[in-house]
Amino acid sequence: MLEAAGVAVFALTGALVAARKGMDPFGFILLATVTGVGGGTLRDLLLGRLVFWVRDPSDVFVCTAVALTCWATAYARPGLIDGWAGKRLLIWADAAGLALFAVVGTLKALDVGISPLSAIALGAMTATFGGILRDILAGDRPMVLWSRDFYVTAAAAGAAMTAGLSLLVIEPVIVMAAGLATGFGLRAGSMLFGWSFPNLPGPPADQP
Repeated sequence: MLEAAGVAVFALTGALVAARKGMDPFGFILLATVTGVGGGTLRDLLLGRLVFWVRDPSDVFVCTAVALTCWATAYARPGLIDGWAGKRLLIWADAAGLALFAVVGTLKALDVGISPLSAIALGAMTATFGGILRDILAGDRPMVLWSRDFYVTAAAAGAAMTAGLSLLVIEPVIVMAAGLATGFGLRAGSMLFGWSFPNLPGPPADQP
């Protein structure tokens, strides 16, 4: 259930980028699908498992449905989802997808006996890989490289919270809720209040 939600939310971000780029319906489907299943695909390949959407194509159908709904909306109401409101929705949906997949990726890794540290790394990769693919295919600078905002840090923190509470054998619902709150909270705080690490000192004036 949690993974399906993450797929749908990330697929929405891919479709929103496609709307901003003025793509055709197949462009919408491509970006939505790559974004929706990209992180989970990397996770399953690294775990040596059959990729989840190959085993059960329902997630591909979800991505397609989200993509076509966004395309129809963009076609019927030009400017509605590719303007300022669409950009804000993209950023917040990406934050939600980041938190969801950080938790899912970590739990999947722990379920097959991966060490907690490796599970945290895999959770962070699961959370960020789909968005990286989306931005590269769209010709944009990946969000992971935007300024000093908490992005991978937020994903890793959500994954770490999930792994840590899982080791304490806390109720799964509480583990998932805490992981989601941590990942999404850090990302939201970064966007709303400018939370970030301090700037590194720049190079001397005589160096590039």
